[in-house]
Amino acid sequence: MKVVIDTNSLLSLVRYYLPFDKDRVLFDFFQTKIEEGEIIIIDKVYEQCRYNARGLILSKLSFLSDKAFLKRAKAPFNTEILLAPSPAKFIRMMDNQFVVPVQRRKLTEVEFENQKNIHLNDADIKQIILCLHLMLNGEEVILVTEETSESNDNKLFKKIPAMCKELKIRTMTLPELIAQYNDIEFSVT
Repeated sequence: MKVVIDTNSLLSLVRYYLPFDKDRVLFDFFQTKIEEGEIIIIDKVYEQCRYNARGLILSKLSFLSDKAFLKRAKAPFNTEILLAPSPAKFIRMMDNQFVVPVQRRKLTEVEFENQKNIHLNDADIKQIILCLHLMLNGEEVILVTEETSESNDNKLFKKIPAMCKELKIRTMTLPELIAQYNDIEFSVT
């Protein structure tokens, strides 16, 4: 199984779980799974981790700042030249299924194309494209996000879970991921 994890899930991990992880069970678990390549952090998420909450994620998950660890783990995953498996089909989906029609009508064609190009290079889309590639290679894939498909905050494009549902990519939240692993014995005492 491969797990692609987003910035907000990592932020939740360091804010709400690690403070209670006195025995470093979760810390060690995530370090091991990232090093083994089971949990994947893409370059765009890694960049967000540097700036989100003043670098709290990299500070608390100190192994993500260790160059030797990053080299061994082949992390973060480079998405610079990552394209959707069927680029034309994916672009059509961006134009039709992934866009919020009400927001789309507010833009000119040029404005929409500019926003779409920006979004195609965003962490959310790069994670989804990576999941599609992994699935093509026969991997069981989960995209971990704290987003819900409801309430789009007046954004032009739908949120990760809504796009993933269209593409048949399995999503779950961080608590669901932790519950998925039977080998984590984590208690708050």
